[in-house]
Amino acid sequence: MTIEDLRNNNLLLFESIAGSNAYGTNIATSDQDLKGVFVLPRDHYYGMEYLPQISDARNDEVYYELGRFAELLAVCNPNMLELLAMPEDCIQHKHPLFDLFRPEDFISKLCEQTFAGFAVAQIKKARGLNKKIANPMDKRRKSVLEFCYVIEGHGSRALLPWLAERNWKQELCGLVAISHMRETYALFYDETGEQGFKGILRKEKSDTVVLSSVAKGLEKVTVLSFNKDGYSAYCKSYKEYWDWVAKRNEARYKNTVAHGKNYDTKNMLHTFRLLDMAKEIATENKINVRRPNRDFLLDIRRGIFDYDDLLEQADQRLKEVKLAFGECALPDRPDKQVVEDLVVRIRKAFYAGR
Repeated sequence: MTIEDLRNNNLLLFESIAGSNAYGTNIATSDQDLKGVFVLPRDHYYGMEYLPQISDARNDEVYYELGRFAELLAVCNPNMLELLAMPEDCIQHKHPLFDLFRPEDFISKLCEQTFAGFAVAQIKKARGLNKKIANPMDKRRKSVLEFCYVIEGHGSRALLPWLAERNWKQELCGLVAISHMRETYALFYDETGEQGFKGILRKEKSDTVVLSSVAKGLEKVTVLSFNKDGYSAYCKSYKEYWDWVAKRNEARYKNTVAHGKNYDTKNMLHTFRLLDMAKEIATENKINVRRPNRDFLLDIRRGIFDYDDLLEQADQRLKEVKLAFGECALPDRPDKQVVEDLVVRIRKAFYAGR
């Protein structure tokens, strides 16, 4: 089943332009997002395969089946609550039954967790991007050898320059584990290669050092330590960074680089939008989708503000949200039975009219 099937078979309960066009924060390059709610045909609903959601390839158009929509409403999902308060100029279609969904039946103290929680997630995304942009990683992946150190005098130094000074090869080294000392080894060297040492690293992409059999009586040259924890952390960061490079939205990335503030301005825009909406729910008992502070949000998107300044403002808003929900008279969460009865009523009415 496709989105066009929903339209052609009159299965839509609701359809609206969403995202930045609904918030009033759209710019010339903004995509047009569509969100909606539909009811599965009776036979499909009673059949074996329930279809909770239909979307296009880019997720610019996302439609939720009635049951799934109500399920998300019951846990105060911000995207679903927004559909109950869309600006009139965004609504493309609304079935009379959709009016049975009233915002006041769903807004609750749980919105503090969901709206503010989403906002914190956006901050984490912005922080993660800031870290990646400020600390780009070389495409060449480091080897275990670059995380090995040897004792020299009363200190230590990196293995590779130590070997280079002696014109030694890692392949002619032999390592023997030192008891009770984690990732610490006695290092031997055989210029002739006759001892059959296995080297420090068997293969370039190995993730640990290799041990050798060493004849009794041979004197170790020094002691080697492998910073395995540091290497593991590096490998994780390397994978995360280059996975991000492969999947990143190039247009958003170039915009981030262009304004020179090293954070994703769209993430930070949504952080403030969500925090402001959360406070409004607690103090005004309503959902304001179209944002009254459009200019401020667009200034964030343009990279007008310093990153640290925005984080400070966001922390202050989080405190205000917490205080507002602590003082408000909203219920702790939506009444599950009310939600369930509403879904049954709408589904029965919808099917009866077909």
